[in-house]
Amino acid sequence: MQRGRLGELLGIEYPIIQGGMVWVSHWQLAAACSNAGILGTLGSGSMSLDEVKENITKMQENTDKPFAVNIPMLRPDAVEIGQIALDMGVKILITSAGNPAKIVPVLKRDDTLLIHVVPSVRGAVKAQETGVDAIVCEGYEAGGHNSPYETTTLALTPQVADAVDIPVVAAGGIADGRGIAAVMALGADGAQLGTRFIATTECNAHAKYKDLIVDTPDTGTCIIGRKLSLLRVIRNDFAQRIEDAEKQGADKDGLLKVIGNEFNRNRAAAVDGDLAEGAFQAGQSSGMVKDVVPVAELVKRLVAEFEAAKQVLSNM
Repeated sequence: MQRGRLGELLGIEYPIIQGGMVWVSHWQLAAACSNAGILGTLGSGSMSLDEVKENITKMQENTDKPFAVNIPMLRPDAVEIGQIALDMGVKILITSAGNPAKIVPVLKRDDTLLIHVVPSVRGAVKAQETGVDAIVCEGYEAGGHNSPYETTTLALTPQVADAVDIPVVAAGGIADGRGIAAVMALGADGAQLGTRFIATTECNAHAKYKDLIVDTPDTGTCIIGRKLSLLRVIRNDFAQRIEDAEKQGADKDGLLKVIGNEFNRNRAAAVDGDLAEGAFQAGQSSGMVKDVVPVAELVKRLVAEFEAAKQVLSNM
C-alpha cells in the first residue's frame, strides 16, 4: 500500500484515517492509530473544552506522529475548539456537519491542514472553493449522523473524485482492506474507517459496545430520526421504539419524547454499555467486524488485505 498524495499531504505511512467519532475517539485510540502509521483522530464532539485540551496533551505525550482533531460544526463552540487545537500545536483539523465557509477563514493557517466531511458532490465542490485541503466523502452506510440524500459510498466516491482536484477520502461501509482497495479503484486517495476502530483494544468504548459490533449481522443497523436528524445505530430496544413510532406517524415532538436526551442516549451506549437503551452508533460495516484486536494488528491486517485485493484485480 503506497502512501500516495493523501499520505504525502498528511505525513502518514498509509492513506487511512481513523474516524473521529463522538464518545469513542479519545487519545488512547488516536495515539495508537498514529503510531501504527495512519492518521489518528480525536473526536471532540462529546468533549468539554478542558477534555479537548487534556486529550491533545495526552496525544502529544504519546506520539510524535501526525494526528487530527475532529470538530462537529453543530457545536456552538466549534471555532473555539479549533482555536484551542491550533494554539496547542495541532496541525490537522477535520470538520463535519456544517458549512466550512464559516470556519475556514477563521482557522486556516499556513502551517495547518483542514479536511471537511461532505455527503454530496455539491458539498465537495463548495468545500474545495472555501480552501480546505482534502475532502472526506461519506456515504449512507456510515454510522452516526447521516445525510438525507442517502447516497451510498459506491455511488458518491467516483462522482466526488471527478468533481474536485484536492485529495478525496472515502468513508462509510469500509471495514477491511478490500473496501479500501475498492474505494481507491473508484478514485479515492484513501479511506476513513470508524466502526472498525471501535472494536479495538485501545478504544475507550465500553466492552459491551465492542462486543455488540462484533455480534451485529449485515442487517443489524438502522436509520432512526428521519424527522429529526438521521442517525445510523445498531438496532436494539430503543432503536426499535423509534422505528415503530416513526412508522405510526409520530411527529417531531412525539419522537423527542421517545428519545429523551440524545446526549444521555449516546453516553449510555459508549460509556455505560446499556444494551437496551443506549444509542449505539455504528455503520453497516459492523457485519464485517469479527473480533476485537489491538490497533497495530488491525492496521497490519488492513494493509495485507489491501495488497491481496490488489493482487486479485491484477490477475483478472
